[in-house]
Amino acid sequence: MHQTSPGVERAVEGARVWADRLGSAPLRLAHFVLALLDEEEGRPAVLLEHIGLSLTDVRDQLAVLESPPAPPVTALFTAARDWSIAHRHDPEFLTDAFLLAVLAADPGFRTAAAAFGCSVERLERILTKRPDRDSSLPPTLAPVLTEAEGKSDDPFLASPRSETHAPNPGVDAIFHLPDPTAEIDAARVLDASFNRAREAARVLEDYCRFALDDRFLTEQVKELRHGLAAAARKLPAHVLLAARETLRDVGTTATAAGEYQRVSPAHVAVVNLKRLQESLRSLEEFGKVFGPELGRELEALRYRVYTLERAVVFGSASRERLATAQLYVLLTRAHCVASLDWTIREAARGGVDVFQLREKTMPDRELLDCARDVRRWTREAGALFVINDRPDMARLCEADGVHLGQDDMSVKDARRIVGPGVLIGVSTHSVEHLRAAVLDGADYVGIGPTFPSQTKAFDHFPGLDFVRAASAECSLPAFALGGIGSANVGQVVAAGARRIAVSSAICAADDPEHAARLLKSALTREPPVPGGL
Repeated sequence: MHQTSPGVERAVEGARVWADRLGSAPLRLAHFVLALLDEEEGRPAVLLEHIGLSLTDVRDQLAVLESPPAPPVTALFTAARDWSIAHRHDPEFLTDAFLLAVLAADPGFRTAAAAFGCSVERLERILTKRPDRDSSLPPTLAPVLTEAEGKSDDPFLASPRSETHAPNPGVDAIFHLPDPTAEIDAARVLDASFNRAREAARVLEDYCRFALDDRFLTEQVKELRHGLAAAARKLPAHVLLAARETLRDVGTTATAAGEYQRVSPAHVAVVNLKRLQESLRSLEEFGKVFGPELGRELEALRYRVYTLERAVVFGSASRERLATAQLYVLLTRAHCVASLDWTIREAARGGVDVFQLREKTMPDRELLDCARDVRRWTREAGALFVINDRPDMARLCEADGVHLGQDDMSVKDARRIVGPGVLIGVSTHSVEHLRAAVLDGADYVGIGPTFPSQTKAFDHFPGLDFVRAASAECSLPAFALGGIGSANVGQVVAAGARRIAVSSAICAADDPEHAARLLKSALTREPPVPGGL
């Protein structure tokens, strides 16, 4: 099994695309080179530009060249691997090694490519800084140099330390370093930063797993750790270990104020999220010394951490703010047997924690007046107030939150309207919806519908199975909703829910306080143990 880089894998797929584009039935060697040059910041493209070649000219000549059919990809992979082992002590090969293998795969193609500047010897000399002129590719892929090639006046074919030709600083900076001291310095930074990043990721995983008890976030951090390990494997392990120097590291005795102070598990998580981001930035920058592919891979990991930070930090704040919120009521004036102010007051006495105003057809001016009244009544009752669908109304009436459906605007757009301190809830109907809401930065989610509802029609019922899955998936505050009342709330609790959202169960009750107390009591009751008496 060959260890290829993502760039090589893309080139193999791209070669097939080029063959189709040029109307060629067999896959030819030129198609692989064209695919390798598709990535203009990739190692092959940068290498050719630094030796003064025009990528456009090279592509044009390759496109009309009747190159030989390509050998099996595994043969090219083997040649690239052998070259990488010989020069980088690493069986995992990059796109530049693959380029050399393709160019050297056939004597005729090797000669034709050299005619327009893509000489295997010339390219290999830059990559390896070898003073001799013999290609070190396997004999089957490396024909003997002709006398004319051996006498080339090209400065890149001369010894990189000759008195008449200075080294090319651009190429030296992009590809493997000729100076052992510089290579050790860069590797030392990478070794320390990889260690810091992995350590911070482990601390974060432990927080998500043991403090939050959140399976989804734990899996996200675990995937991130695996990504770090994969990136570290791009560099030979022995180079990193050779560069390590802990005993004489000046940083081991340097400390900062507050370094040993942590006030809570959440604080530990925040500190290590920042440490992870900082380490990834250092890895990205110094990783570029060994090629752009490693830098891009580490950059992608850093962006994932930014998203993860929002999910963890925002989620922790939401968990704290909604820690005691269990009973959530959806208010629609037409569904209440009495006035809204009386319903709110009585239901709050029974234990309702959150009220949502849900008026789909009310004109805006009337809706804003109604929302401002509900804001006043919920504030008097000591309950949170959320408005459905309308971030603009939530901002104008100073609501505590806004609730969005799957067809409403995104969390990102709603956040721009309501600001950072307002709760944003999202209705979810599948585990995929739930995961997306967590990463989008939702403060809480509605999960359902669980049962048929008297106040809203649904085409699909995820039911209690979704309640079970959602309860096991994440720790973000989640309110089961849809047709829940005193007759079936026990089933919802048994499925793992500890928060519910109801409408007619309270709004249509003659005694909202009593109805709320019954539901709240069911939520605080321990579910029966399966198989127990």
